[in-house]
Amino acid sequence: MSNPLVHAFFVGRAAAEIVSEKLENALTDALSELGKFDAEAREQLRQFTEQVKERAEREMEVATVGRSTTEIVPQSSQPADLQASIDDMRAEIALLRAELQRYRSNSL
Repeated sequence: MSNPLVHAFFVGRAAAEIVSEKLENALTDALSELGKFDAEAREQLRQFTEQVKERAEREMEVATVGRSTTEIVPQSSQPADLQASIDDMRAEIALLRAELQRYRSNSL
């Protein structure tokens, strides 16, 4: 290695290769961490969604305990409060939807 230009060329090339390898490793590690973060965030969101659904179903069951879903009221004995009747019907529909969804998820 008598020529300093040739020596400088090989030193520069070796330095560039090492820097390239370090950057590649750093980028790979960063992408790996990003992938882990994304997977954890998705799992936490899924768990949160399941908890919300379970709590809503429990509260709906507690609210509808003792109610009959097949009650037919004759025209002459309808309650005077129309809004209460509508609320009762909405609660029954919500209960039926929950039962249908539970049936569908169990049949898969």
